[in-house]
Amino acid sequence: MVAAFGGLLFGYDWVVIGGAKPFYEPYFDLVGPDKAWLSGWAMSSALAGCLAGALVSGAFTDSLGRKKMLVFAAVLFTASAIWTALSQSFTAFITARILGGIGIGLASNVSPIYIAEVSPTSMRGKFVSLNQLTIVIGVLAAQVVNLLIYNYSPIDREATADVILNSWSGQYGWRWMFAAETVPAGLFMLLALVIPESPRWLLQRNRSEQAEDVLRKIGGSEYAALEVADIAETCAAGTETVSYRELLEPKLLKIIGLGVFIAMFQQWCGINVIFNYAQEIFSAAGYDVSGMMFNIVITGIVNLLFTFVAIHTVDRWGRRPLMLLGSGGLMVTYAILGACYYYEVKGFVVLVVVLTAIACYAMTLAPITWVLLSEIFPNRVRGAAMSLCVSALWIACFALTATFKPINVALGASGTFWLYGFICLIGFVVLYFKVPETKNKSLEEIERDWT
Repeated sequence: MVAAFGGLLFGYDWVVIGGAKPFYEPYFDLVGPDKAWLSGWAMSSALAGCLAGALVSGAFTDSLGRKKMLVFAAVLFTASAIWTALSQSFTAFITARILGGIGIGLASNVSPIYIAEVSPTSMRGKFVSLNQLTIVIGVLAAQVVNLLIYNYSPIDREATADVILNSWSGQYGWRWMFAAETVPAGLFMLLALVIPESPRWLLQRNRSEQAEDVLRKIGGSEYAALEVADIAETCAAGTETVSYRELLEPKLLKIIGLGVFIAMFQQWCGINVIFNYAQEIFSAAGYDVSGMMFNIVITGIVNLLFTFVAIHTVDRWGRRPLMLLGSGGLMVTYAILGACYYYEVKGFVVLVVVLTAIACYAMTLAPITWVLLSEIFPNRVRGAAMSLCVSALWIACFALTATFKPINVALGASGTFWLYGFICLIGFVVLYFKVPETKNKSLEEIERDWT
């Protein structure tokens, strides 16, 4: 749960800026067509930090350890929240957002790795899925905090930029939206200081006594002895520095290629456009502003509820069936959604189809991707390999967000979702032929099977 705090801060930091946007924009003079690119940079600057954090996390995670990187990510989240809240200039605001993005990049890499490496085999899927659950909780927390702070001094919907600038929300409210993150970030930092280091990383550093002590706390003396013996076979103890040339070995390259595909497919399955462009999607379905706002809340609730379904099923049904269910289910759902737009079916039917797509994603591709990525790489190169995949995920996230509007203009809403459905078909085929089951296998068994 402590490691999963990284996911909660990931979700909160990623979403909080959306609620603050109407208020910090007048403050930093970002209003108007001529300031559109500055406004876009304010919204997306954290993404640059995410990519940077993901790229460097692999080397530091493998060399310094999982625990230290969790603590460092918590420090970055805390510093970013305080710095953003106190920003007096646009440059300071952007710098603080990039700092928070680096924290997201680190947490999105290190949290699932740490959880996988300390979890007993039979519960590993459930525990890694907690990371996705806390991401979703962080998203909802940001939405709730933004709403509560806004309601303290609400502004008329038709208010001008000058009115907003001179209001409490325009001067201070948006700052408190960011500052609120210091509470969970500070708690994460304190708790991360007292959790043990990953036993698998300790064994790579020839610190077998410490590793055995950690494993003994998890499962008892017999469990610890068996795990130490099993892990030692795959850790190549005594060789502490990971050579990135190792990632180019044919066997490893094949696994990394699959990991990159899984990471990018989680984004390019298209579900995140529903979250990022919910207003446009529901508007095209005939909903007014109040209806759109209500539907957005419903999508968040469904996303949360079906993440619990994933936690309940991942170690029972297995990773492979859930990934196939997700890709196949989204393919069918997008076909129906595209048909709704093509035949101009509007209102409640579209809402039901959209919620079905979100439910399908929340219980399959969203959490299980993180589970698989934390499992499939060998112990010695897990941090480096995971960082490549997480970097690919963030690049895919950016590409998906950046291309949705042009694709939507070119193909229309129906054609856009049919395109995403075709991508899901490709994903289903690749997953069917390339992804074996990892349920009930230790990380070392998976390593021996795959390499």
